[in-house]
Amino acid sequence: MKKKDIRILLVDDEPDILEIVSYNLSAEGYEVFTAKNGADGVAKAKKKLPHLIILDVMMPEMDGIEACEILRKTPGMENTIITFLTARGEDYSQVAGFDAGADDYITKPIKPKVLVSKVNALLRRLKKEENTQEDIVKVGDIVINREEYKIIKKGVEIILPRKEFELLALLTSKPSKVFKRDVILDRVWGNEVVVGGRTIDVHIRKLREKIGEDHFKTVKGVGYKFVL
Repeated sequence: MKKKDIRILLVDDEPDILEIVSYNLSAEGYEVFTAKNGADGVAKAKKKLPHLIILDVMMPEMDGIEACEILRKTPGMENTIITFLTARGEDYSQVAGFDAGADDYITKPIKPKVLVSKVNALLRRLKKEENTQEDIVKVGDIVINREEYKIIKKGVEIILPRKEFELLALLTSKPSKVFKRDVILDRVWGNEVVVGGRTIDVHIRKLREKIGEDHFKTVKGVGYKFVL
C-alpha cells in the first residue's frame, strides 16, 4: 500500500498540534484528516475508516479513552491502529489507554520528525501484517480467524481489541509453551513501542474474562502460556 492511500486521523483539541502534525504527515505523503474533540473524531473515523488514529487523551465533549472504547466496537475498525498522543505520562493513564484498546502511546512534547518516524514504524507493522499469509486456526473449542480478526468459541463470536487478539493468537500458536514477557512485548507490541510493566497483565486479565480463566496460566517471573 502506497503512502498516498493510507488515511490518518489526528484528534486533538490544540489547534497548534493539529496544524503542525497534520502538516508533517501530509508532507510525508499520507492522507490526513483532523478532528478537534473525541466526539468529532469518532464521527470522522466512522466516515473515513482510517488506517491509523492519533488520539489525544484530555479533550472536551469526549475524552480519548471513551473515544477509543467506542472505536474499538465499531465495525470496520478492527484493524485500525490507535495510538494516544498526550502530555500525560503517568502509568495509570497508559494502562487506561491500553485497557481501552490502544496499540501505542506517544508522550508530548515530541519533535515532528520523531513523530513521523514513529508513525512510519507503526504503519510498517500494518504492512507486515497485510503481507503475512492469513489463515484460520482451531485450538480446542476456539476458532481464530486471523484474516478477519474474529474469535469464535463454541459457535459464539467474541469481539477482541487488536492487541488482545494478537496476544491470543501468539499464545495459541504453541499451546502449553511458556512465552517470556520480553518475547510477548516484542511480538505483540514491537521493539519500537515503550509500554508500562503492567500492559501484558492488563491484556491477559481481559482475555481471561472473555475467553476463560483456565486457558491462561501465569508462570511467575517468566511469562504466560495458553493451555487447553
